Amino acid sequence: MRGKLDENMPTEAVAVLEAFGWQCDTVFDEALGGAEDPQIAQTCRAEGWVLFTIDLDFADIRAYPPANDEGIVVLRPAVPSRDSILRLLERAMPMLTTDWVARRLWIVEPGRVRFREADKPTV
Repeated sequence: MRGKLDENMPTEAVAVLEAFGWQCDTVFDEALGGAEDPQIAQTCRAEGWVLFTIDLDFADIRAYPPANDEGIVVLRPAVPSRDSILRLLERAMPMLTTDWVARRLWIVEPGRVRFREADKPTV
């Protein structure tokens, strides 16, 4: 699996994903820091990367239909701090790795993981 971290994710999350066998880079690796959400989504889509973010805009399936993307993982920590984001990601990675299904929006919250999927691409 290939994951790309949005600019709002701690850089230490690269090590978390890699510990679970994911290839990982960040939006900064592609000089996308400060880029608009649609550009980040398009880059991930074109390159087959799963986007990891805390940006709730990516949870809008009307703007980012799951069928169009390899996957989007939106983390919703109780407190948006570096440590709480990393803890939430570490707890979710076993499920995201073993139960991964592409073309889904995954919402990761303390104590639960939800997902949404779409029927067909809306290109």
